Amino acid sequence: MNKNYYAILMAGGVGSRFWPVSTSSYPKQFHDMLGTGKTLIQKTFDRLNKFIPTENILILTNERYNDLVLEQLPQVSQEQVVLEPAMRNTAPCILYASLKIQKMNPNAVMIVAPSDHWIEDEKAFENDVKACFDKCESEDVLCTLGIQPTFPNTGFGYIEFEKGSDQALKKVSQFREKPDYETAKEFLAQGNFLWNAGIFMWGVNTIVNAFKNYQPDQFDLFQNGVSCYNTADEESFIKENYPKAENISIDYAILEQSKSIYTLPATFDWNDLGTWGALYDKLDKDEEQNAVVNSKTVLQGAKGNMIRSPKGKIVVVDGLEDYIIVDKEEVLLIYPKSKQQDIKKVLGLVKERFGDQHA
Repeated sequence: MNKNYYAILMAGGVGSRFWPVSTSSYPKQFHDMLGTGKTLIQKTFDRLNKFIPTENILILTNERYNDLVLEQLPQVSQEQVVLEPAMRNTAPCILYASLKIQKMNPNAVMIVAPSDHWIEDEKAFENDVKACFDKCESEDVLCTLGIQPTFPNTGFGYIEFEKGSDQALKKVSQFREKPDYETAKEFLAQGNFLWNAGIFMWGVNTIVNAFKNYQPDQFDLFQNGVSCYNTADEESFIKENYPKAENISIDYAILEQSKSIYTLPATFDWNDLGTWGALYDKLDKDEEQNAVVNSKTVLQGAKGNMIRSPKGKIVVVDGLEDYIIVDKEEVLLIYPKSKQQDIKKVLGLVKERFGDQHA
């Protein structure tokens, strides 16, 4: 295995559109959402571990999930779990982890990947990442994996690349915000737009220099702690300084400003598992197109439903079509699939009325 290969696994999100299973105390990446016997973070770790040494994979997460990470990834040491003492979006934590890696190995190339995506063809994923790594080792560029759009999705940002190149890796002309439906249709018609999956590759020196150029204040804040990183003094430095970092995403901080970004159209199937509907799309269905996780079911006149309960619970459904039915201890959700984007809002109402313990 290549000792210069590193990974940063992003595992700090809450996944509130997967409520009531995903909660702020136990988010979706720590659940077996697909009923495979492995949680999403375990699946993602295993996928990266096929070509990245175990000790070179850092898990970026919130302090409150430290024990969950160590419990679910027993092969990882405490030193590999990089804890954010405050929520500051993706740029500060990526810079922090990158400086740690640079101190360990200045020749490192690394992937930054979410911990909760579904990828079926893991060999194709590995080949795509390695192609980007090769580019990053030979040039000072930032790379991203783009996903071929299958429909005009308004829930993703898009990557626009320059037309006319026959190279596999395309030069990015710009990143585009989540579009409205008409704009998304235009993007697809133009043919040089990909979904932004939030999977990035770069040399450690390249990304650190990009912060130095485009985010000098952020860079100075974290660079001041370099002598502490990977030592016993790191924790107190980060506790004091991390909350001072600007709350900004890696997209705004670096990617939208950099002039040397390339994208590789992914050769693997991908799903961001962002909603119950996205999960439904990936699960096996019965003859009536119901997708069931964990439950024992008696279904009559029930079609197109997403049903999930504790293991072995008997669920009887009659006459419901295209609903999300999720039973979890003290919460039962029965909600139209067509309104799945509103689950976040409903969660807000539940908090107001019954307190945060269910959220």
